[in-house]
Amino acid sequence: MISRRMWKGMGMGMLGLALASCSQQGSQATSASSRPQEEKRIALKPESSSWKVSVLTGELQNLRIAERVEQGTGKIIEPPMLQATVKVKNTSTDQTIRLMAAKVEYVGPDGKLIPLSENRRDTSFAFNAYQPESLDPGKEASTQIEVPFPTAALMSKSLQDIRVELQYTPLPYKDESVNVPESING
Repeated sequence: MISRRMWKGMGMGMLGLALASCSQQGSQATSASSRPQEEKRIALKPESSSWKVSVLTGELQNLRIAERVEQGTGKIIEPPMLQATVKVKNTSTDQTIRLMAAKVEYVGPDGKLIPLSENRRDTSFAFNAYQPESLDPGKEASTQIEVPFPTAALMSKSLQDIRVELQYTPLPYKDESVNVPESING
């Protein structure tokens, strides 16, 4: 039977091994990242784009691609990411919109989607956590996004469109008031 002291000693030993392993990985990462790096930014044209769908209007602003490269060699350290601000406004007068999900897709000159590399598939994003997920009539939400961009499209400069998929649910909007008869007793 293993006593409490033995369990405690084994636990401390395993904790020590885990910490040693983490510190070794940290020193390897530090040596790799100690090479001079720079962020390479590529502007997209147009830099901003507006759109309308159903009762939502939106805008993509400050569109650009960023990747981290090694200074001098140009070797890619971090693959390209699309950076932008996404703004959405509810133009309805009588519906609240509940934003469910959002995703970016890239379309090539042939009208087909440009695939991302095998390990970079998630281009979904959420609107700012500090804003409510529902938009009342006339309200807007915005968020900064940074999602994977296809390396192949960047190298061949073969981007035609950026598609933003929004999933939302329209909800009836009601603004009602009620008068409740009351008086001060006295």
